[in-house]
Amino acid sequence: MPSIFTILGSILLAVLLFCLFNQLRSRRSVPGRRLPPGPRPWPIIGNLPQLGPAPHQTIAALARKHGPLMHLRFGLVDVVAAASASVAAQFLKAHDTNFLSRPPSSAAKHVGYNYHDLVLAPYGPRWRLMRKIASVHLLSGKALEDFRYVRQEEAAVLIRGLANAGPTAINLAQLLHLCTTNTLGRAMLGYRVFGDGSGKSDPRADEFKSMVVEALAVAGVFNIGDFVPALEWLDLQGVVARMKKVHKRFDAFLTRIIEEHKANAGNGKHTDMLTTLLSVKEDADGHEGGKLTETEIKALLLNIFIAGTDTSSSTVEWAIAELIRHPKILAQVQEELDRVVGRDRLVSELDLPQLTYLKALVKETFRLHPSTPLSLPRIAAENCDINGYHIPKGTTLLVNVWAIARDPAEWTDPLLFRPERFLPGGEKAEVDVRGNDFEVIPFGSGRRMCVGMRLGLRTVQLLTASLVHAFNFGLANGLVPEKLNMDEAYGLTLQRASPLMVHPWPRLSEHVYEAKI
Repeated sequence: MPSIFTILGSILLAVLLFCLFNQLRSRRSVPGRRLPPGPRPWPIIGNLPQLGPAPHQTIAALARKHGPLMHLRFGLVDVVAAASASVAAQFLKAHDTNFLSRPPSSAAKHVGYNYHDLVLAPYGPRWRLMRKIASVHLLSGKALEDFRYVRQEEAAVLIRGLANAGPTAINLAQLLHLCTTNTLGRAMLGYRVFGDGSGKSDPRADEFKSMVVEALAVAGVFNIGDFVPALEWLDLQGVVARMKKVHKRFDAFLTRIIEEHKANAGNGKHTDMLTTLLSVKEDADGHEGGKLTETEIKALLLNIFIAGTDTSSSTVEWAIAELIRHPKILAQVQEELDRVVGRDRLVSELDLPQLTYLKALVKETFRLHPSTPLSLPRIAAENCDINGYHIPKGTTLLVNVWAIARDPAEWTDPLLFRPERFLPGGEKAEVDVRGNDFEVIPFGSGRRMCVGMRLGLRTVQLLTASLVHAFNFGLANGLVPEKLNMDEAYGLTLQRASPLMVHPWPRLSEHVYEAKI
């Protein structure tokens, strides 16, 4: 344990650094080049104490007072928050090339294999290589089509498991996470990671979900040590210890997967994505030629298993919760599904283009419950000016996706769940979620937007359609829909504060649920 004198010395050093930082910053200031407005920071730790347990909500409330382009101070670091579509477009479109990199963070160091992953790594040649490999080999249009049958089969497994669940209330979050994990597992590794294919819950899958949720929770913490380096070693919030612990668990999981894959590589039967990763030899961008390292492969797998499972399953869970609360909307979705698909088979991905209302429902879910409420931070490579305000080099950028999607200047009755706003004739009929319309950007925008956007969108649409088509849902313990808890649990992704517990009631022909997969 550090002595009291060591702790006091560290705090004194932090105070001196803070004063020095302020002095240097005031010397750098140029008349007429002012920072955006914002709340007054505290000494040393700045505005960090104001963030509270739900930073996306707190920053949104501060933006209503100080404006949609707001300056904050996190320790010694300048931070700007964008809370409107027009301001986000300035950063992510007009100045995208200046905000391509990530700031240094304990999450990138201790969870993301010391900056070797795709999501948290700084911009540079190795990031471009990994992005290209992911885009071309893992998440391309061809790859999505090649593994369409996997997504459909695992959706059918989920439906069959729910149909055979019995009278006990089902934790929908667990089964959705099992489904998305096995879907990715079969595409990435060639086999189901958990379960026996019956769709029933698996304790190992539940443990894996807890690992994913923990990783997302610790990665979403604003760690004091990231913003006041003199205090980093103290780990005042205990977050670094948690990061190291969850990383160790994930590393053991990923190492075992790779070693087993190598041991079975000689049988020539693998057509999965990990085989492709292990076979990649050259850097297609011509930078830093050579092979992907095993660490980079594990880091990519980590990104895919975390970002590709919980974001999709949580979004579907939010969608079902909203439909339970809005029975008229549920009836409209089911009417469309019955008309397009019928009641004698399950939904296919080939049906999705004809499901106009279903797609509007998914857009509205992404709007009101974005999987990443605060965008992953970016850092300014050079000084720039946004809307007449000076943004210094090294400033961290946060785009408040949650606040933008609830901005009354952009949306009529923004707190209401209303898919019709995205239908022809609706207020946002032409708005999409693919990063070009800044009113709703659940996958981000620009060069650092989510590389798995197309996969995530297909997965959410298919699973939502499958569940709504196959079942009506009642709530556990006789809870009425009006009393359903819709509180959020903040992390790097937006979880429900309490899992959705449901009773599924089949509504299709009986033989649909008996079909073998």
